[in-house]
Amino acid sequence: MIPYWSLYLKSLDFDAKTIGYLMATLHLSRIFAPALWGWIADKTGQRLRVIRVGSFLTWVVFIAMFWQESAIGIALVMLGYSFFWNAVLPQFEVVTLNHLGSQQAKYSRVRLWGSIGFIFAVLLVGYALDYISVSWVPNILFILMFLIWLNSLLIPEVKKPMVDESSQSHKFMDIILKPHIMAFFVITLLVQFSHGPYYTFFSLMMQKLEYTRAEIGMLWSLGVVAEIVVFIFMHTMIAKIGLRLIMLLSLALCVVRWTVLAFWPENLLLVILAQLLHAATFGSLHAVGISLVHCYFPEKMQGRGQALFSSVGFGVGGTAGAVAAGLLWDSYGSMMTFSVAAVVSLVAIVLAYVWVHPEKVQQN
Repeated sequence: MIPYWSLYLKSLDFDAKTIGYLMATLHLSRIFAPALWGWIADKTGQRLRVIRVGSFLTWVVFIAMFWQESAIGIALVMLGYSFFWNAVLPQFEVVTLNHLGSQQAKYSRVRLWGSIGFIFAVLLVGYALDYISVSWVPNILFILMFLIWLNSLLIPEVKKPMVDESSQSHKFMDIILKPHIMAFFVITLLVQFSHGPYYTFFSLMMQKLEYTRAEIGMLWSLGVVAEIVVFIFMHTMIAKIGLRLIMLLSLALCVVRWTVLAFWPENLLLVILAQLLHAATFGSLHAVGISLVHCYFPEKMQGRGQALFSSVGFGVGGTAGAVAAGLLWDSYGSMMTFSVAAVVSLVAIVLAYVWVHPEKVQQN
């Protein structure tokens, strides 16, 4: 959706500010939906049922998109379907970790298959959109959403103990109010905020520079190929150099990536380099984030921990990043917009350097 939805919205003659608001709608429900569904999953123990219901209602609500042409109508449908879609991913992270059991360090090797699916989808759709109208994007998304629901019916449940919410809620608040955990979530927010210009306007920027939609799809896929390589070796990297150093190096590469896109978007070789850095700015930071949640939260709070990780980062951070990008893009252009993303990443580096010491948490 991300690479081509902005092109679809542009085909409806929306301006950059409106596109920014609409793309922010994708992230808006991530502020509250994951926390709500995480609480339900932890309380009932029916985590897989939450995933199946969320997947089902996602494509059911999305059907209404085929009758929408106004910005308000599209926003309401996006908000509605994403409320259920955002119930799925955080809980699937927990289900995956539960299935892995004592081999949770190999999570990234499971996660890479999502990246492989993304590559196939982006490349195929990119080539297709050079021959068919971009108005076909909603049809393609609907088919994929339907297939995701069918696939969720094939996943076996892992039995986990019921959670006594009355005894856990206070402890959960005590955990998230610890300074180092609050700093971790602020870093998560800043990372996703810095991705706002990329997710919202990268495709439009490349189209303006006269790249074809197939070439744009290839650039998106290149970043995910690099991400896959990181996922393959992440468990080894974590064991050898640790979560803290991986996070600091990845945040530094965020600064490099957004600086390149700010000042040299017309230079293909540098854009390719920037796309390869997606391995760090998304791949390693996502894997480290999942691992830190597992480190910071006890087993019975994993659902809410992963949900909060999604809510704060992809929800608050993603929403604010998309809105800010939309406001900056028309007034100040791509250079200023991506420069702001680089500065935000610098702030995240400082916070990580001061507060992220997972080895001390493990020792305690």
